[in-house]
Amino acid sequence: MTPTPDPQPDRPYRILVVCTGNICRSPMAEVVLRERLGESGLAERVEVASAGTSNEEEGNPIDRRARAVLAENGYPVPHHRAHQVAPGELAHYDLALAMTRQHARALHRRAELDDSRRSAEIRLWREFDPASAGAPDLDVPDPWWGGIEGFHDTLAVVESGADGVVDYLREVLARA
Repeated sequence: MTPTPDPQPDRPYRILVVCTGNICRSPMAEVVLRERLGESGLAERVEVASAGTSNEEEGNPIDRRARAVLAENGYPVPHHRAHQVAPGELAHYDLALAMTRQHARALHRRAELDDSRRSAEIRLWREFDPASAGAPDLDVPDPWWGGIEGFHDTLAVVESGADGVVDYLREVLARA
């Protein structure tokens, strides 16, 4: 595991949330995490963005079902255009939160290819979810292939992990 970078006092702590196409899980998690950061008073100290490991959805908006589920649950749905993690992009983040082990492996490969002195710490979203403690599978389920109920399930998993991410950030930022 990449060591946790020390917070940089001259800029916000930066998080990149990553899934496959950047139209379902990662933008949902980005929205939820931003809301939780606002509620916790950390919004000014943390920036959140999202990306995909694939370019198959490049430029597309958030999935209509993800948009509907977020709105139904009171979350703002921002303008969003999917993009793939670009060469060198991980060097601009402190933490990359992967939705699955496969995404984490792709991010580690990207970091190796970038051959940079600095890269984001790469972790799984569900590592921060207390309900996942001891679970053999820490992957956030992909709702894309199913119906709207899968998006509700994914939102529940994302929400469950978001508070743990915020708690982690409090600890990291306390070192700044």
